Parts: sequence; structure tokens; C-alpha cells
Amino acid sequence: MSSRAPASLLLLKLLLSLLLLQVSLINSLRQETEDLAKQTQGESHRPLRRCKRRWVVTTLELEEEDPGPFPKFVGELFNNMSDNMALMYLISGPGVNKYPEIGLFSIEDHENGKIYVHRPVDRETTPSFTVYFDVVNRLTGEKVDNSLIFIIRISDVNDHAPQFPENEFNVSVRESHAAGQPILQMLTVDLDEENTPNSQVLYFLISQTPLLKESGFEINRESGEIRLLGCLDYETAPRFTLLIRARDCGEPPLSATATVHVSVQDDNNHRPTFTQENYKIQVPEGRVSPDVLRLPVQDHDSPFTSAWRAKFNIYNGNEEGHFDISTDPETNEGILNVIKALDYETHPSCSLFIAVENEELLIPCEGGELRKPRRKTAASATVLIQVTDANDPPVFHPRSFVVSEVEGARPGTRLGRFNATDPEGSGSQIRYELVHDPASWVTVDERSGVVVARQRLDRESPHVNNGVYVIIVHAVDEGHPPQTGTGTLMLLLADINDNAPSLHLRSRYLEVCESSEPEALLIEAEDGGGEPSSDLFTFELDTTQAHAGDMWKLGENRGRSVELLMRRSLPRGDYSVPLSIGDSQGLYQKQTVHVRVCSCPGGATCAAEPLAAEPELLVGVLAPLCMVFLALAVALLLLLRCDCVNGAKRPSCPALHEEGQQTLITYNNESRAVSGQIGSEVRKQMPALPIHTAEEGAELGAKVYLGTGVLRQSLEVRAGVMAEILHQKLCGLHTLAADPGSLPHIYMEEGELEGAESLSSLAFSEHTPLPSLLDWLGPSTEETHPSASPANARRYGPLN
Repeated sequence: MSSRAPASLLLLKLLLSLLLLQVSLINSLRQETEDLAKQTQGESHRPLRRCKRRWVVTTLELEEEDPGPFPKFVGELFNNMSDNMALMYLISGPGVNKYPEIGLFSIEDHENGKIYVHRPVDRETTPSFTVYFDVVNRLTGEKVDNSLIFIIRISDVNDHAPQFPENEFNVSVRESHAAGQPILQMLTVDLDEENTPNSQVLYFLISQTPLLKESGFEINRESGEIRLLGCLDYETAPRFTLLIRARDCGEPPLSATATVHVSVQDDNNHRPTFTQENYKIQVPEGRVSPDVLRLPVQDHDSPFTSAWRAKFNIYNGNEEGHFDISTDPETNEGILNVIKALDYETHPSCSLFIAVENEELLIPCEGGELRKPRRKTAASATVLIQVTDANDPPVFHPRSFVVSEVEGARPGTRLGRFNATDPEGSGSQIRYELVHDPASWVTVDERSGVVVARQRLDRESPHVNNGVYVIIVHAVDEGHPPQTGTGTLMLLLADINDNAPSLHLRSRYLEVCESSEPEALLIEAEDGGGEPSSDLFTFELDTTQAHAGDMWKLGENRGRSVELLMRRSLPRGDYSVPLSIGDSQGLYQKQTVHVRVCSCPGGATCAAEPLAAEPELLVGVLAPLCMVFLALAVALLLLLRCDCVNGAKRPSCPALHEEGQQTLITYNNESRAVSGQIGSEVRKQMPALPIHTAEEGAELGAKVYLGTGVLRQSLEVRAGVMAEILHQKLCGLHTLAADPGSLPHIYMEEGELEGAESLSSLAFSEHTPLPSLLDWLGPSTEETHPSASPANARRYGPLN
């Protein structure tokens, strides 16, 4: 029993000791946790409160650029764990064994924890260092406390002066720059600690070159802004040099300087002035005279700028616009010109008042201050001009006039009269000369100026424009030298209705598709006459021709055109529609519209019909060829007959080389002219035909045309005529009696003639090959030509 009691008591004591130990450990751990939390919150630089296992650090102060000597003591650290064991202090981090600097800090004696620095420190490079302190058991090397994190800050010293971005600055300022306005702001950079006197900068204007009373500069000490004082004058000082100093507020203060070059740009602060205020010149009358006077000016502004260039103005004396004035761009002189001829008799003299100013507004400087831009009273000069007398040209009264006349006026009609006088009143004789009469219609009396028509006036002449024919006449005096005036007569020709309306070219031949529904065709007409006779046309269908009214009718009249309608559907073929077209004056003309009714497979365009489908066309081509061969056969038979019957009457048929009885077969129908070049073979077989006058031929009723018309006789008749001519030639008929009045004539144009010795002298080519008789005789009776007209052919006179 006694032995169990001591054992239980011993066990109870042991449990109690373990409990106490556990509580002690918990308290120790809690205290260490609190200390570590405070250290991580940045309070490690404060002295540790005395308690178990706490760091003690003296103040660590380090100034940049410390001159030494080195190594230099910085501070000391201590840990109270040294009371129980031997400790060793360690240091690490930037400045010890890490960048930006290595080997800057160290602990020389690891037993006492003294910290040393080994070289100067630049704050602008590294303003602070964060180092780590540790304590370990000297015997075991184990850490006995947590690391101490400590920030070593470098205190700033004024070791950097303010720096300008550049050593020299260039700035341009206009001469009109207002006083008090900034021209440049200076800026500097100081690398010392911000918001300290070491980095605070003040600015000073050290010097100004040149130094003028009227023009100066100032600088704001705090902002560095340079301002203008007074007025700038380019002509006095075109350039300034300013020396600027920037100084900080550190101890000792540091400073730097820079140079500012100010260039002045010229403005208009000097007005131009005339070198002479009064001028007197002479100008001849009656002509334009450039550069009659030059007016030099002076201007102190920069040459060839808008502040220097002068502008001249004639502000009085030029009300009629005889003068103008310009500026010479090189000399800046005013150039006076006469742009409108002067008249001595009207104004023998005049005075001009001329002002001058610059292109740019004047900005004057008065009392050291610029005034507002204004146009100050300009400098002026007076020019007295005397006009010298000269021979003036005659003056027409009026210079141009209009005369109305009806076209078709006969020669001898008086159209008007030009009237010109000598403005000088000298009484010299004036002579009139016609200088423009393109159609040669008029004559002008050189003394009286009366205009008389010498030809019939035609409003449709190409020289008439819109019914006006222009006639220009010169009037020449007897002065020395003679002078000439010009007058114009505008002849207004009133139209008379001498042109009947006719079909328009596109309305003469029309095509229409064969259809069950008749289609309206538009017939257009035109008239060469002017208004009003050509306003409206009247269209009438000529029903006198067979079946015209049965097949066709006219629709709506549109003034200058009319609709043509088919009364019924017509078969394919060619149709002629006779019309009578008249104007509002009652002048009518018959016209024919050729209409072709055709098949239209495509629906709108006539189809081309093959040649084989028209057998009558083949007959029309072969028939003339047959007639030619027939005519040749008849001629050959007549030739043989002549040789057989008359062989005994003439040896060798001498009539072949003599003139025989010649005549001309009468054609009562007007025919197409035959070619003027007859083949040499046929021509040699024809006699020299005497040609009579046109009147004699008219009495005989004979008409022969050589041109491009259409013969209207049948081929049989023409072949017979040709055979008869050959018969008369080959059979040696007697020649006509010699008669000087019956010599052959050549009618070159209708109504004109010239003599010829014989028919062989006519203009026929000897080298022309023998044409076919078909060509010489012309086409058949059925063939026509729309342009055939006797008036366009050459006409030969009849034969006796």
C-alpha cells in the first residue's frame, strides 16, 4: 500500500510538468508569431522592445557621395539571444551580395554585429537598399531567430546643377509681336531629389545684345517664360541674343546657362513715300501709250516682301478711264500708262492725283507700343498731263447703222449713206473707200458716201447671216499722215417668197412593210426661204393621176410634215404618190414620193429580193446589148452597099477625106446628154459638122445634150439615126455651101459660145478607147435618172 502511493504521486508530478511545459511552448510560439507579423509590417527599423529573443538595431544613416575614409562605420545590430549562447551575425541582399551593387556593405566582426560601408553611394543611381540580417548559433550554425529586414535610405546632397535640353535656342518673332506676350519658355532638368531645395530652379536674364531702350525682353523667374518689352524694329535690330541662367536652391546652389537667338521678321511699320511730289509730262493724243511716266518710292521695310511692295491708286482725275498705273515688281516704281486715247480738242490737259501704300497693312509703333493695324493717310503725288495735238481720224455719225431692204432689190437701188466728219474741223476733204463687200453687191461714192446696189440682193446668199449683210467703209482724210475711220452698214434683208417647198431628201423614197393593217408614213418638206413664208406648208394629193386617190390619202398635217396613209392593203411593188406642196404665201410645187411595198420577214425591215426573181430586169439588161449588135450589123450592110452602088462614081471614095453634106437629125424629145468624149474610131467616121447658134437650132426644134442626162428615144430609133449618119459620111454626099456665119461653135455653158474651125477641133481625146454604142446611145426608154435636167447639160447648136 505504501509503495503504490509514492508511484502515483510521482506520475501526477510528471503529468503536471508536461502540462506546464506545453503551456510555456504555446505562449512562446504566440509571441514569436506576433513579433514576426510586426516585422513584416515594416516596423523593423524601429528599436525593438525589450523582450525575449528581440533584435536591437542602432540608427543606420548614410549620405550620398560620402568622401570616407573607407571602410566607414554605419551602425550596429544586437540580438538578446546572446545571453544564453554564443552568436554570429550575418548580412545579405542588395549592396552586399546582390545587384545593383555588390560589396557595398559588410559586417567586419561577426561577433558584435557592426556594419560598415566601403565606398561612396550615388543617390540618383540607388536611393535605398533593402538588406537582410540573420543570427546563428556559432557552434551549430543554426538560425536562432528570424531574419531582420532593414531598409537603408541614402540621404540627398545637392550634387547636380539644372540642365537645359540644348545650349542654344533659335526663335523667330514678327515685328508686330505685341509687348507682354511670351515668345519662348525655358525648361530645365535637375536630377536631385524632387520637391527639395536641391531640385527647385529659378531663371534669370543675364544679358541682352543689343541692348535697346525701345526693345527689350524679360523672363519669369519661376516659369522661365520669356516675354517682349516694347516694340521690335527690324530695320534697327533684326536679331537679338539673350543669355539665360538657371540656378537651383540647394546648398551650395548650382547653376547652368543657355543662349537664345531671337530673329525678327519684318512687318509693315514703314509707309512708302514718293521721292518727288509733282510731275509734268506731255502725251500725244489719239493713241494708247504705255509707260509714259515712272514714279519711284522709298520704303524702309525689307525689299520684295508684302510690307515693301507698293500699290498705286489714281484717286482723282481719271474719271473717264484714260489711265491706269501698275507696279514694277523689281524696282517698286509706279508705271503710268495711257490705256484709252486722249483727245486734244476735248481735254488739252488734265491732272492726276496718285496715292501709294503697301500691300500689307501698316502697323506703327508709337511711344514704345504697337498701334492697331490701320490704313494711315497714304503719301500722294500730282501729275500734270498736257495733251499734244495730232491728226485725228474721221469720225462716222453714226459709226454703224442698219438699213432694211427687201431681197431681190434691183441694181441702182440706193441703200443708204455714210456720213463722216473731221473732228478737228479743219475742213479737209474726206474720201470713202469700200473695204468689205464679200458678195460685191454695192458701190460707195467716194465723195458723198452714198451706197448703191449694183447686183440683185439675195437673202439666201452664204454671205448673209441671219438676214444681215455687213458692209464696211473707210473714211480717209487729207492729213499728214492720213488717218482712217471705220463705219459699218448692216443691211437687213427682208425675205420674199421665191422658194417653193419641196420634199425632204429622206421623204422622197420610202419603204413600207406589206401588212393587213396600213401603216402611216411621215412625209416631210423643206423650204429655202425665211420666215414667215416657210412657217406652215399645205399638202394636197394629186388625184388627176390614175388610181392615186384610190390607193392613197393624206392624214394629219403637222405644219411642215403630213401623214401618208394607204386606203387599202397594197401588194408588193413600187408606187409613185404625186403631191402638191405649197407654203403660206401660195407658192406651190408638184413632188412625187416613191413608195416601195415589200415583204418584211423580220417584222420591220424590207427583205432584199434576189435578182433571179425579176425576169423583166434580165430582159432590160439583155435588150440594149441586142440592139447594139443590130446597129452594128445595119452599119456594116450600109457600108457594103455604099461600096457597091457608088463605086463607079468615085475612085477610092475620096469623100472619106472631104467634107460632105452634113445635117442634124431633129429630136423633139428632151434627152440625156451623151458623153463628151466620143471614141476615136467613131469620130473618124463622122463628118465635121457645122454648128449654128442656139436660136437657129431652136427654130429647127432640135435639141442635143452632152452631159449626164437620160435619152428618151427608143434604141431602134437611135440605131437608125446612127446608120443614117454613117451612110451620109461613107457615101460622099455633097458638103454644105461655104458660109462664114455657119462655122461650128462650142457652147461651153448655156448662153455662152466660142468659135471653132471644125467639129474635129472639139475637145475629144484621141486616146479614148472606142466606147460601146450602148454607152454612147444611152439607156433604154424605161430607164430614168432623177438628176437629169437639160439646164445642167452642155448644149450644141443645130445643123443646117
